[in-house]
Amino acid sequence: MKNIGIIFKRELQGYFATPVAYVFIVIFLVLSGALTFNMGNFYERGQADLAPFFNFHPWLYLFLVPAISMRLWAEERKSGNIELLLTLPITMIQAVIGKFLAAWLFTGIALVLTFPLWITVNYLGDPDNGVILAAYIGSLLMAGGFLAIGACISATTKNQVIAFIISVVICFAFLLSGFSIVLDFFRGWAPQYVVDAISSLSFLTHYTSISKGVIDLRDIIYFATLIGCWLYANAVVIEMKKAS
Repeated sequence: MKNIGIIFKRELQGYFATPVAYVFIVIFLVLSGALTFNMGNFYERGQADLAPFFNFHPWLYLFLVPAISMRLWAEERKSGNIELLLTLPITMIQAVIGKFLAAWLFTGIALVLTFPLWITVNYLGDPDNGVILAAYIGSLLMAGGFLAIGACISATTKNQVIAFIISVVICFAFLLSGFSIVLDFFRGWAPQYVVDAISSLSFLTHYTSISKGVIDLRDIIYFATLIGCWLYANAVVIEMKKAS
């Protein structure tokens, strides 16, 4: 845990040492507010909830989270700092977890800074704050899934742009797997258990369930397993690069 903490602290400080962190937070807050009040028809709906706010999170994360994760390992490899990191008395999985947790906390900070929306909806009405809290938890878990995928892809290349594009494509596939148009394609020839398996891989399937206020253990296990598998793959990729 000490080694993970060292990497975690180093990475988190690195975010705020440059304007990139502040630019990301501002973009996230501006887009969240604009989508909620304009496209989400926050006032026109006449309902005291934050559904319009949380409905756009998967699509915001689709582009903003890979923008964070693309630098996690690609920048280390490009600058040559990864050689120094690999000489430290730490395991690859410790380095991977430390970097991931720092990026996840940074994303969580941006999410917490949307609290004025929560204050606004409580001022205007009497929302179910339990549902709102559950939606925040679901959003944070989903962001962790996006980050784990992006971190693994970042480890495969020195080019941050390539890492960003591939991460977006893979994350988009995880989002689309829950759409009926995709499931209908497989229903035409695949057994039902295959269709159900594809549907269960979707971020939207599990995130939507949590955002409605139902924190099902199966949804938590899904995100935990997804994050764990991609972080393990991340460590394997770094070990392979180290060996080569």
